[in-house]
Amino acid sequence: MSEPVRTYWRSLEELAGTPEFAAFIKRRAPRFRDVISTFDRRRFLQLMAASMALGGLSGCGPEAEERQLLPYVEQPENIVPGRNRYYTGATIQDGYANGVLVAHQMARPIKVEGNPDHPASLGAASAIMQASILELYDPRRAQTIFGDGRITSWERFVSVLYSRRNSLMSGKGEGLRILSGATTSPSFASQMKKLQQQFPAMRWHQWEPLHRDGEHVSAARSFGQNADRIFDLSKAERILGVESDLISATPGWLAYARQFAAARRPVETSGAMSRVYAIESTPTLLGAKADHRLAMPPGDIAASLRYLAGLLGAGPQAWSQTESQHAHWLKAVADDLNQNKGKVLLHAGREQSVEIHLLTDAINAELGAIGNTVKLIAPVEVTAESKQQSLTDLADDMASGKVDTLIILGANPVYDAPADLDFAARLHHVPFSASLALYDDETAVACKWRIPAAHVFETWSDARAFDGTITMMQPQVRPLYSGHAAQEVMAVLLGDTSPDSYRLLRDYWQQRAQQESRGDFEPFWHNSFRDGVVAGTAEPALALKPVADLAAQIPANAGNSAQGGLQVLFRPDEGLWDGRHANNPWLLEMARAFTRLTWDNAALIAPATAKRLHLNTHDMVEIAIDQIKLKVPVFILPGQATDCITLPLGWGRAAHELGVSSGFNAYTIRRSAHSWTATITSIVKTGEAYKLATTQNQDRVLGRDLIREGDLAQFNSDARTIVTEKKAESLYQPFEYPDRAWAMTVDLNSCIGCQACTIACQAENNVPIVGKDQVLAGRVMHWLRVDRYYSGPADAPDTAFEPMPCMHCEQAPCEVVCPVHATVHDHEGLNLMVYNRCVGTRFCSNNCPYKVRRFNFFGYAEENERAAESWNPEVTVRGRGVMEKCTYCIQRIRTVQIDAEKENRKIADGEVITACQQSCPTQAIVFGDRNDRGSAVASRKAWPIDYVLLEELNTRPRTSYSALIRNPNPAISQTSGSGETRGHGDNADE
Repeated sequence: MSEPVRTYWRSLEELAGTPEFAAFIKRRAPRFRDVISTFDRRRFLQLMAASMALGGLSGCGPEAEERQLLPYVEQPENIVPGRNRYYTGATIQDGYANGVLVAHQMARPIKVEGNPDHPASLGAASAIMQASILELYDPRRAQTIFGDGRITSWERFVSVLYSRRNSLMSGKGEGLRILSGATTSPSFASQMKKLQQQFPAMRWHQWEPLHRDGEHVSAARSFGQNADRIFDLSKAERILGVESDLISATPGWLAYARQFAAARRPVETSGAMSRVYAIESTPTLLGAKADHRLAMPPGDIAASLRYLAGLLGAGPQAWSQTESQHAHWLKAVADDLNQNKGKVLLHAGREQSVEIHLLTDAINAELGAIGNTVKLIAPVEVTAESKQQSLTDLADDMASGKVDTLIILGANPVYDAPADLDFAARLHHVPFSASLALYDDETAVACKWRIPAAHVFETWSDARAFDGTITMMQPQVRPLYSGHAAQEVMAVLLGDTSPDSYRLLRDYWQQRAQQESRGDFEPFWHNSFRDGVVAGTAEPALALKPVADLAAQIPANAGNSAQGGLQVLFRPDEGLWDGRHANNPWLLEMARAFTRLTWDNAALIAPATAKRLHLNTHDMVEIAIDQIKLKVPVFILPGQATDCITLPLGWGRAAHELGVSSGFNAYTIRRSAHSWTATITSIVKTGEAYKLATTQNQDRVLGRDLIREGDLAQFNSDARTIVTEKKAESLYQPFEYPDRAWAMTVDLNSCIGCQACTIACQAENNVPIVGKDQVLAGRVMHWLRVDRYYSGPADAPDTAFEPMPCMHCEQAPCEVVCPVHATVHDHEGLNLMVYNRCVGTRFCSNNCPYKVRRFNFFGYAEENERAAESWNPEVTVRGRGVMEKCTYCIQRIRTVQIDAEKENRKIADGEVITACQQSCPTQAIVFGDRNDRGSAVASRKAWPIDYVLLEELNTRPRTSYSALIRNPNPAISQTSGSGETRGHGDNADE
């Protein structure tokens, strides 16, 4: 019996087929014959001529500001116009280093890319990493030192702090407190150790609002000592994620995503493929890629894990004898895990409780994962103490008057500390407070002194990667806004009144090299900055085993801190993270993976729960936890567990020009005792509406299903049946491309929807932002979007991601309708855009079946938030009134072609790498010469599951896709029950 055809949908309105949605589509895409039937042929031609004339006028915006360009009198030896030079560096997240290469043009940084020699990035770069270039140039960064009620100087601050230091000496540092974020910097740790020796009574506190306390505390209890877990997904044939951020946010996730995707490409693994299960309350990227996903309220997760542990022998057998509505699903998972001992990996996300991490460790130990797929290393962070407890202790000391001097380095607790700590009020009573911050944020404004911080690309420093590898960080430019590093402030406290970050770093490493007997220091120093890493500094695996009575440490009622009733979940935002990137326009406008929201956050709620509460998307509600209330709009999210509402953190800033009007601050109702999950006291519909800017119904491809998918059994039986299409016949002879034929292929099985490619394209090709109002009007300018598709029921759908660049059709529908030949084909198969010909008729966009062309309705580039210094000079900055789209990064193609011609050689496979391909952590995108039969792109296009979109139109796209393959467990029922995703073959109409 053949399987029913899947039906894909992008929004709940589309799934329901509401009249409102039909009207929306009619407005967006009126039928052409309906338009022309309203007037005769003569009137039609008159209107077309007028539209062309008006289109030409639309390209005539205001005159550009005149700027005098001065050439070099003497060409600098090491600067070649049009050629990138790369310097190693790193970005920091959670205190951990992600190695990068920063591209420079004419001695200025313009783009951030992954360092292929760095274990945390392996050449990939996340959206946040790439968008860091905007923060470097951001004119809203803090630029002046403020103290004593007025603008002052660094020298004055050094004098005041040094005097403060002398007064603290007599009390051995009594009353001195340092507050920083999590840190892995060896040189900073050395400074802190020296400071604690000079001031034994001082205390160092650390605070991260997105802390990983559950992981750290549970590790000490599970293994008898502090340890970090690192993972080897290349050995994991079965993965169970418990609201896991393994391939989206955990330290090292770029490397983990690379391993994850490699194990799920059956063409390259002889028909083998890992199987992934997910248990979660709110959708994650790992859950979206799971073969089976179980959505459940947070209070049920621990009970389900206890049941699973009992089945597997990782806990008392009595745990598996309790009733569970998910028993069938969990028993099938337990059997599958048992059959794959030693090749299993369980991972719980940072938001899960200590007890859930203990259960995860117990199951991993029972299944032989410890030492195989899970390795233990010494803690990478300088201190693994609880961040929540550390901040609470500081707040208590402030309230009792024990804090005389408080130095805050890069933390922002006035904004993101739990509301019950009332940090702002307690900070007001500290006699001397100073904040080192990149922006004049909420904490900086509340302190008596505020010092501009140097950007990570403006200072010398070091940090460690997730596996312990030390990364050396060098400035890419001199400080643009007179910023200073944390090490410089620490040096002043240590008695150095003329600190310099280069000297501080070099002195530390010289002393360390002598202690380690490294020999000649200069080659070591040079090589460490050349490579971006200090060789041989990864932490070795520890031979630790879980404590014998691990299961006994887990309470019988272990679970999340909040039980019963409607729950609220606090989760990091995909772009703004904990709020520190709230001034970054690329990240504000980046569509979120599941909601496709931009410029806002919202209360994410399950369709069934929304129906029970009579809520719709855009409704404003007032959520109360105890006596504290928050007004926030609702967004109905398919796949969300019932009876829980997710609030993304990091929005609603009070001290940022961009972030101040964006979103709602969920920190205001967060509590110390319930950092990640809390019980909602009440939720009230206010009767107001708030328009959310979402892209999920934009750029629809006429309702056609563009995803092809099958399961592993079908692939191994006859893979060709997954993508069978009836090819259209043509009377025209095909074009010949005897030299090169550039092409791209995208593996849907590898794409995890992380949006790195979207931001890479934006950075490389000078793609502007448009702002919330223009997003609402459907005018997002991204050349590459990542479409999100659902199939199955609204409460438990399967998810698929599909990157959509220009298809570069050989029979391009856009080319034949352009009246001025602005879009043309070249001899290598590229669909080009000649911007200075375009008169803005938009005929090409109307004729594009893939909806991948963008029109500059306004002077976005002139009004953009991006500093002129950060534009890529190799790519034209488009003005108002022209069409633009993906070019396959033609500037990169031409650069390599010129080099090959100079050297009289052929272009090697892999020598041309597009920006999206380069950034992708899973290597889902491959680009190259299709005519080269040995090339990677030709190899992938030969896969039996390779297909092109809308093949029946005979546009002959150069961009093709590899079908999505899932590996379902035959023992899990194909019918939907208790929030479980349905098996393949089910569709939304059943």
